Amino acid sequence: MANTDDDSPIDFSPMIGRIPIRHLRPQQPENRWPASAYDGEVIPFEATIFREGHDLIGAEVELQRPGGATATHRMHLEGAGTDLWLAHALVDEVGDWRWRVRAFTDEWATWLHTAQIKVPAAIDIELVFQTGAELLNRAGLLDAAKTVATKRLSPATRLAAAEGASVDARSLVTTSEWLTLRVERERSGVGSWYEFFPRSEGAKQQKDGTWVSGTFRTAAKRLPAVAAMGFDVLYLPPIHPIGTSFRKGPNNTLTAAAGDPGSPWAIGAAEGGHDAIHPDLGDIKDFTYFLATAAKNNIEVAIDLALQASPDHPWVTEHPEWFSKRADGSIAYAENPPKKYQDIFPVNFDNDPEGIRAEVLRIVRYWIGVGVTIFRVDNPHTKPLQFWEWLLGVIHDEHPEVVFLAEAFTRPAMMQSLGQAGFQQSYTYFTWRNTKLELETYLHEVSRETSGWFRPNFFVNTPDILTEYLQFGGQPAYKVRAAIAATGSPSWGVYAGYELMENVARPGSEENIDNEKYEYKQRDWAKAEKAGLSLAPYLTKLNLIRAAHPALRQLRNLDVHWSDDEAILVYSKYLPGAYTNGSDDAILVVANVDPHSVRETMVHLDESRFGVTPGETFTVTDLITGAVFDWGTDNYVRLDAFHEPVHILHVSPARQR
Repeated sequence: MANTDDDSPIDFSPMIGRIPIRHLRPQQPENRWPASAYDGEVIPFEATIFREGHDLIGAEVELQRPGGATATHRMHLEGAGTDLWLAHALVDEVGDWRWRVRAFTDEWATWLHTAQIKVPAAIDIELVFQTGAELLNRAGLLDAAKTVATKRLSPATRLAAAEGASVDARSLVTTSEWLTLRVERERSGVGSWYEFFPRSEGAKQQKDGTWVSGTFRTAAKRLPAVAAMGFDVLYLPPIHPIGTSFRKGPNNTLTAAAGDPGSPWAIGAAEGGHDAIHPDLGDIKDFTYFLATAAKNNIEVAIDLALQASPDHPWVTEHPEWFSKRADGSIAYAENPPKKYQDIFPVNFDNDPEGIRAEVLRIVRYWIGVGVTIFRVDNPHTKPLQFWEWLLGVIHDEHPEVVFLAEAFTRPAMMQSLGQAGFQQSYTYFTWRNTKLELETYLHEVSRETSGWFRPNFFVNTPDILTEYLQFGGQPAYKVRAAIAATGSPSWGVYAGYELMENVARPGSEENIDNEKYEYKQRDWAKAEKAGLSLAPYLTKLNLIRAAHPALRQLRNLDVHWSDDEAILVYSKYLPGAYTNGSDDAILVVANVDPHSVRETMVHLDESRFGVTPGETFTVTDLITGAVFDWGTDNYVRLDAFHEPVHILHVSPARQR
């Protein structure tokens, strides 16, 4: 190092506090946007905190409500040697909360730890007690201080007096930066979704083979049955006029016959575009009647926001610059090789971005004005992330009650970024996670690793997705997928026909044959239920269980446990009574994910993760069958996929600690 005669102080501003506070959660990577939560969610606030040497430290979270009131929650060390400090807190008000972590050297805990080592060993006894008495005096605990300082008393008596005292003695207090947690309404994170095509509900086939479309009025008759199954969100595919140019026929054929309705996602015709209603469904009065009927049945309606156009959409003639041109001058239709969508033109968001933004905002505002509060967004990953950040930001400022669900089956970076930029929910990879290991890994990911910005909606099927697991797993597969979806995520959904176990795929594809996207589908729900061929009672039971158990309406409380069998998945969801104004709520799920077998195995539990003292016996009740068992750390399980492939077990509150 070169010599210098300059005695001026070195200009240095540390990037870390006296006690390092790092890796705060929940927050987003880069902290570019605020982390998110929903009203009624219990949030684990975490930080990595440590200091040099052997002095003990303490920590707390300061949580500030949107109105400014603050509360402090003491943090605890999560496991020896981890330096991970944790506190749980309920967020129960919509708005932007702020939070920060405060760390400090805990002088009393440090002294007490030292005293409990040195006093029994007769090391520096009087010096130790002198220091303790000073701390007690400073805390105003004069009687305890006097006992600790009295030399004529036995060391054991003096130490016992100290151990019975509660002292808050802090030094080197260090505070982190403030972070924002955006809390949205409960529906942004919790819901049981059902999807149907309104044109199929009430559709009738004539003697000549042609069809008369269902309407909003006939579809409204289906709403009480949807509500009776416990679903509280109804998602409708696009309700707009459908183009006739290059209209798809049954099973995605390139030629449509007269009377074929076409894909609802080929939006736009002479009757209008995204702000119009398909005349076969009715008019705006019929739609508002449908919304009102849904509300009477405690159902919210979600409509599809699909930013694309059929060749007949008014945009094509009014704004041809919004679309991409091919080398021959024609407009490029949508493709996802090998899939081709000849009936759809994608919008090029780099052509007149200001004009496109203004039009989409107008459309969204229009439907909000009609009474829509939820939008399921089709293929958001094919539009710029910057566009979604802008649109969702504007709508949040104007209408914070509005929820956007991203239908984004795509690469992780885009999928996660859509949630980070403002989407309240997303479709997930759950559909293709079927083995025990796949499910364990994915359930942990969505409940722990990405829960600060990515809210999963576990749809079990869609008009586009009929997995091999469902195609060949029979009724057990349908039960397993529904049970895990309904208990593994606070939001889950089914597409109509799931309860009828429609499992025949179009050859060479992963979607149903005679797909409802391209034709009307008439289902006899009552006949299937009367014949015992419907899963509606099972879906109803799942939703009743969700309604009765608040632990299942939380996202971040899932813990994976262990079984000796490669096909037996085990996890728990737990909510302490402090957050329910009552008893603890603990649910154990044990699922046989092999729909073709009978499995016998041992299940091994960490009872501390669901409120039971390890080693104690506790009682569980199967909420599916009503069976009652006495369980402990290690338990024998037999699950017959052809009978009941899943246990959903409620831990009796009386046996919880």
